[in-house]
Amino acid sequence: MSLLNDYIQKEQQLKQLQEELQRLEGDQRLKSELEFKAKLEALMNEFGKRPADVVALLDPAADQRVSTKAPAASTRRKRRLKIYKNPHTGEVIETRGGNHKGLRSWKDEHGDDTVESWLVRMED
Repeated sequence: MSLLNDYIQKEQQLKQLQEELQRLEGDQRLKSELEFKAKLEALMNEFGKRPADVVALLDPAADQRVSTKAPAASTRRKRRLKIYKNPHTGEVIETRGGNHKGLRSWKDEHGDDTVESWLVRMED
């Protein structure tokens, strides 16, 4: 029954959005803005200009403001999850780094290459 409820809810949302869209289409301000946009794009095409060229022409200081901003904090991508299974004990270790206590003990006991051969799969 929840699928039917979901369908009815989506149908109501669609009807509401259609009503809002009709109201917007009747708004004179929207018509004016759309006309301006169309004329501006036609003018840019006529002279072979891009939006960035127009911004630089109208606001030369915009480029300086953008370049003085602090760079966005670079986020390091998440390491891939490695899943190892010890064939002797059946124990499974899931880790995103090589500094896992259990994995380190396996590598000390059996060697790096051997333990790496126990890699079952990697996930993002």
